[in-house]
Amino acid sequence: MGFSDLLHTIGGMGNFQILQTILMMFPAILIACHSFLQNFTATTPEHHCRPANWTNGSHVPDGVGDGDLLQVFIPLDKDQKPERCLRFSEPHWQILNLNGTSSLSLDTEACLDGWVYNQTVGSSIVSEWDLVCEHKSLKSIAQSIYMTGQLVGATAFGIFSDRCGRKTALQSGTLLMIIMGTSAAFAPSFPAYCVLRFLSGVAMTGIIITSLCLAMEWTPTQRRTLVNIYTMYMITLGQVVLTGLAYLIQQWRWLQGTVSVAYLIILLYSWGLPESACWLITHNKPDKAVKNLQTVARLNGRKEQGRKLTPEVVRIHMQEDTAAVKASPFFLDLFRTPGLCRITCCIALGWFSTGFSFYGLGLDVQRFGFNIYWTQVLFTVVDIPTKLMTGLSMAYFGRRITTVSLLLVAGCTILVTAFLPQDMNTFQMILCLLGKGSLAGCFSCLYLYTTELFPTEVRQIGMSAGIFSTRLGSLLSPMVYILGNHSPLLQPVIFGLVPIVAAAAGSFLVETNNQPLLNTIQETEKRIKMAQDKQRNVSENITKNGLAALLPEKTKVECTV
Repeated sequence: MGFSDLLHTIGGMGNFQILQTILMMFPAILIACHSFLQNFTATTPEHHCRPANWTNGSHVPDGVGDGDLLQVFIPLDKDQKPERCLRFSEPHWQILNLNGTSSLSLDTEACLDGWVYNQTVGSSIVSEWDLVCEHKSLKSIAQSIYMTGQLVGATAFGIFSDRCGRKTALQSGTLLMIIMGTSAAFAPSFPAYCVLRFLSGVAMTGIIITSLCLAMEWTPTQRRTLVNIYTMYMITLGQVVLTGLAYLIQQWRWLQGTVSVAYLIILLYSWGLPESACWLITHNKPDKAVKNLQTVARLNGRKEQGRKLTPEVVRIHMQEDTAAVKASPFFLDLFRTPGLCRITCCIALGWFSTGFSFYGLGLDVQRFGFNIYWTQVLFTVVDIPTKLMTGLSMAYFGRRITTVSLLLVAGCTILVTAFLPQDMNTFQMILCLLGKGSLAGCFSCLYLYTTELFPTEVRQIGMSAGIFSTRLGSLLSPMVYILGNHSPLLQPVIFGLVPIVAAAAGSFLVETNNQPLLNTIQETEKRIKMAQDKQRNVSENITKNGLAALLPEKTKVECTV
């Protein structure tokens, strides 16, 4: 007997579990808002150098308008638009008498007096702190710093949650997000903004892992996959919500503050949530656990069953689970045997590549040149059908072929965009939509596939290794944009090749569809060995008998005759 049997006794997936699932979906919505927030707070508006001041406005000839005056100070690019990072060393009035400047060779210089921005599209950190031209890499660095905070938060809050409880960790992370996220809206400088965004990233990961853990530990085993799917869809919904908020609030400080203050709702209702009874029992607090279980039983309409619970009854139900806790695995256990080591490396690469390319595509929707709000909606809505098709594919074709196929489709579509002309923006966006949708589906597949690949003995730490890998990938993805500033071809090539390499590694994994969950590392090694022997036999038969080895028995007899 385990804790899941105890939950079944007090109502299973009852009223409390349904209400808690709904409440825990709200953090998922806000998490998506913060993860993709910089798509709107760091937009790059149209800009050009601030013209050098002249001493007397009377020098401007009569009849010269502002548009013509700009040509005197700012050269034009190949599209006949003002250059973003250059200006003339001195005014050239003779340009007004010419049809263009292509025949002139005039001295230019950098923007020594700053830039002029188009403020009709709202403000952003780019226009506020001049993150353009030679400083445009700072925009990607700011996102990487935020992702680094997520990486730190996954480790720090994981330890904090295990020691102090899920509810305490959730409230601490929420309070930290409210303070740091709101403070970022008042940041006086770019370095201060980066520090506050780093701490927001720490809090964000703490909220999502503790809220999901709290929900899962109160959910019966049979319903956990369904709850996880709902959570994934809430993340998709969160991106749509963010787009709507960004359309209504186009000043970056107000938008930053709004999505941060919204966490106050989580902080308020979290006081009414009961602490995980599973955590209380494993940390020798049976009396408090029984009280929480009785509260849940009453909400589920099982008041009489709740009254029968005592610390002794709870200990009997949890005996198997507490025994597993005492034998706590270490990270190095994932590399203890050859088969488990291969699983760890291949699945970690799959998580890394998915996070790396997914955030690489999703964090720069402005580059296509279309309306940023509709582009963000399209990049969000595409996740809905792909996640549905992923679920159907996993059921009919299996986990391995689904994972490998999604990674190959994503990698190839992204790679093709590297060789398309720059004026084919629409076709490039369609391919990127297909790639991003495939990666979103791959996330859904990896959550289930990882759970089935690792045995109970190291399942939780195996999942932690996968999530750590995808956070590492999301951390490194903004760095590719810095490389893209020097060589635009590198950006799609890198984002495309990494999933293809991960797909090749995924082909070495074993299929787990319709297979029972394994408990020990020895059972996992045995299953891998059986799969290798089967593959070896097929290869030997093909070598010995040629294509006839692949044909059905009846067909082979007819061929022989």
